Amino acid sequence: MAELSGNHNGDINRALKLIEIAAESGADAVKLQTYTADSLVLDCDRPEFVLNAPASTWNGRRLYDLYREAHTPWDWHKDLFARAEEHGITIFSAPFDKAAVGLLEDLGTPAYKLASNELHDWPLVAEIVRTGKPIILSAGVATLQDLTNTLDFMRGEGARDIVVLHCVSAYPAPLEDTNLRTMEDIAQRFDVVVGLSDHTLGIEASVAAVVHGASVIEKHITLDRHDGGPDSSFSLEPDELKTLCRETKAAWQNPKAARYDPVILGEVKYGGTTDLKTKGIYTRQFWTVRDIRAGDVFSEDNIKSIRGPSDSGAVSTMSYKEIYGAIAPKDIARHEPVLPSMVGKRRKPA
Repeated sequence: MAELSGNHNGDINRALKLIEIAAESGADAVKLQTYTADSLVLDCDRPEFVLNAPASTWNGRRLYDLYREAHTPWDWHKDLFARAEEHGITIFSAPFDKAAVGLLEDLGTPAYKLASNELHDWPLVAEIVRTGKPIILSAGVATLQDLTNTLDFMRGEGARDIVVLHCVSAYPAPLEDTNLRTMEDIAQRFDVVVGLSDHTLGIEASVAAVVHGASVIEKHITLDRHDGGPDSSFSLEPDELKTLCRETKAAWQNPKAARYDPVILGEVKYGGTTDLKTKGIYTRQFWTVRDIRAGDVFSEDNIKSIRGPSDSGAVSTMSYKEIYGAIAPKDIARHEPVLPSMVGKRRKPA
């Protein structure tokens, strides 16, 4: 799977060219990300939604503005899907809200990807499951309990065709932190098809993953790393993508002949990050999107699933069946986390 992410740099012609290169290089699929800034965060200046990373060139910028710049415009999708069909390569996407699922269904997407930060977004997960399409999800920042809960929920909702990708949520990810034995543990523990979403530099981790049972490899691509782009530093250029496709397929056919550093195997370690301080900083949770008065009922009209800081205390979107229909016992201002103390009893049916 060749991941375009935001490496189109806001140019649809660049996005179309990346699809052509993915097909010419031997990739089996192209993956997009379908979201708007509103799908992910609030359009506000609260410090929780302003990047606090002194070493980053984006320090001090609002997350809303960054996502708005990096997203793939929705009006491109029809042309991107058409270009993939012209070149005989599968194309699908990772949606980040229900509206995105609707768009992708209209385009006839054959599958869905679920990013690890969205594993908590059970309203979105349920919407995806209802399509009946195969689902590929990244374990990424998910803890073992997160992954267990979400897979149980998906299967309870009727999901059948599930692929789980081991993933280290670092950009780029150090080779020695790959911990590929986690992928093997996922396959055995959950009885699913597994793969690797590879953020390391180069292709060695991907080759090793195939040797150890990966059926799917996801890797970001770019036309030229010197052109910049949000994920360009750890993305493959066209010649490197060709090598990845050739070497992983060779490893699939003859795994004993593949060569890689054993450090890649590591240990079984869930959470998918090289820095425990960053794990779960942003998780899907409920925040208000309008002023709520005491006695109002929580619904999709007044609360929203967003990526919020894990220390906000907000109710997880995994609890959506209990939250929708509950009564607010007091007034709540717009752009506030929905705390457990703000959730009253559910309104009884008429």
